[in-house]
Amino acid sequence: MSNKNTSEIKFLVELDDNRVPEKLMWSAQDGGVEAQEAKAIMLSIWDSKAKESMRIDLWTKDMPVDEMKIFFHQTLVAMSETFKRATDDEKMSDTMKDFCDYFAEKLDLVK
Repeated sequence: MSNKNTSEIKFLVELDDNRVPEKLMWSAQDGGVEAQEAKAIMLSIWDSKAKESMRIDLWTKDMPVDEMKIFFHQTLVAMSETFKRATDDEKMSDTMKDFCDYFAEKLDLVK
């Protein structure tokens, strides 16, 4: 019999009366994170039976738009890096990074 390890990541979403997120908290005990506040969460889950991704995209009503733009940019950059590691498709990863550069330029995120 094998000894299986598990790890748990938790999200807590506090909602206002209209069910709009007011506060987001996350915990990952294995990572040393306990009830850390966040302003936005993007989570993708692959359903291999349906061959489709499911998404949970949440942000608090006080998340500043300029920070949301930076969050999206950094998420896109991270996705291009993850795509490279997961598929070893350097050409497409580079194309994705080119788009990230374009995205940053158009939103005036380039310093």
